Amino acid sequence: MAQTSEGYKIFIVEDNRWYGEMLEHHLSLNPDYVVKRFESARECLDQLHEKPDVITLDFSLPDGTGDKVFKQIKAINSRIPVVIISGQEDISTVVNLLKEGVYDYIVKDDDTTEKVWNTILKIRERKDLQDELETLREEVAAKYDFDSSIKGNSPAIKRVFKIMEKAARLNITATIHGETGTGKELVAKAIHYNSATAKKPFVAVNVAAIPKELIESELFGHEKGAFTGAVSRRVGKFEQAAGGTIFLDEIGEMDINVQAKLLRVLQEREVVRIGGSQAVKVNARVIVATHRDLSEEVKKGNFREDLYYRLLGLPIELPPLRERGNDILLLAKHFVDAFCKENRLEKLSLSKEARNKLLKYAWPGNVRELKAVTELAVAMADSDEIDGDAISFRSNNSLSDFLLEETTLKEYNRKIIKHFLKKYEENVMTVSQKLGIGKSKIYQMLKEGELD
Repeated sequence: MAQTSEGYKIFIVEDNRWYGEMLEHHLSLNPDYVVKRFESARECLDQLHEKPDVITLDFSLPDGTGDKVFKQIKAINSRIPVVIISGQEDISTVVNLLKEGVYDYIVKDDDTTEKVWNTILKIRERKDLQDELETLREEVAAKYDFDSSIKGNSPAIKRVFKIMEKAARLNITATIHGETGTGKELVAKAIHYNSATAKKPFVAVNVAAIPKELIESELFGHEKGAFTGAVSRRVGKFEQAAGGTIFLDEIGEMDINVQAKLLRVLQEREVVRIGGSQAVKVNARVIVATHRDLSEEVKKGNFREDLYYRLLGLPIELPPLRERGNDILLLAKHFVDAFCKENRLEKLSLSKEARNKLLKYAWPGNVRELKAVTELAVAMADSDEIDGDAISFRSNNSLSDFLLEETTLKEYNRKIIKHFLKKYEENVMTVSQKLGIGKSKIYQMLKEGELD
C-alpha cells in the first residue's frame, strides 16, 4: 500500500482518556500507522496543518458536537475522511451526517476497535486506489501531450497542432478527416487529455466495427427485456462518457436510421434507452472521425445533411504521410527507438539507403504502415544499422508500389501498355480502346522492341 515517509497518519479525537488510549493502542499495532490522540476539538483543529490521512471523531466533545466539528474540519481540509464514534445510535443523526460527507458512523460497543480498524483499512485502500488512478491519469496525460503523442515538424502537421490546441481549449464538436492510418484516434485522445475534462472518461466507438442492429444499443443503452437477449439494463457509451469525451470513429459508416437518433441526442443532450421511456441527460463532448468526404456522402443520400452540419464544428484535416516530407524519417526513428526499448535491444540507426527508400515510398497505409515496416526492419537487421534490404513493403496497393520507382513518364507509359497487353493476351485493338491511344502507336513500340 502507498504511504508517506512519515507513515499513515491517524488523528483520534476522544475526550474520554481511557477510551482514547485504548483506540490509540489498538491502531498503533500496525507499524505503518502514526497515531495522535487529542481530547478536544480545538487541539485537533490546531494540528490539521499536519494533514492527517483519517480522523476518528467522538460525537460528544466538551467544545463541540460531532456535526459542528466535522463541518469545521471540512472547512479547513475537505479531503480528510472523518469517522464519527458515538455512544448513542440516533438514526436521523446518522443519516444526516452520512449525507453531509462523514465516511462512517460507529456506535461504541464491545466491537468498536475492530470496526474502527476495518473502516480505516477500507479508507486506506480507497485512498491507494485514488492515488493509483491519479498517477495513471497523469501518465496518460503526459503520453498524449501534443509534442509527445504526435511526432512531426512539417508545415502540414504544425497546422494540425494549431487547430488541436483550439479544440482542446473550446467545448466544441470536432470532426477529424483523414486517410486510414493517419492517427485520427490519437488526435482525438490528445485533444481530450489536454482539455479541461482530461480527468473524465474518454470513450471510443468504432462505428464501422459494430453491426447496424447493435449500434443503437451500444450508443444509447437498453433496458432489461427490451429485446431478446437483453437480460439486464445496459448503459450506453454516451452515458459512460459523462462529463468527458465520446469519440465516434468512422461516423460515415453509420446507418441512416441511427443517424436520426444521434441527431436528437446531440440536440436534446439526452438519451432514451431502448425499451425505456425516461430521458437520461448526457453531457459528453463529441469528436467524430471519418476517411470519407461527408459532404459528398450527403449529396449521395448516405448521410443526413442536418447531422452533417451539427457535427461539422471544428474541422481537422490530417495530412497523409506522403505529404509530410521528413516527418517520415522522424517517425521512423521514433518507432525504431521504441521497438528497440520494448524488446531490450541496442539502439539501431537507419542507413542512407534505408532513409531514401522510406522517403520515396507512397505510404498508402500512412503512419500505421510506417510503424509496421520499421518494426519489421529492426527484427530483420543484422547489425547496428538498418540497411535498405531490411526495409520491406507489403502494401496491397499496386499503384503505390508502381509509383515507388519514380521513373520517367515515357517509362511509366511503357510499363502501363505492357501490363495491359499481358492482361488482354496481346490483343492490340482491345488495349488501344482501353487506354485511349492509337493502335499504330502500340505496333510501333512492339516493332522497336520497347514492349519486350
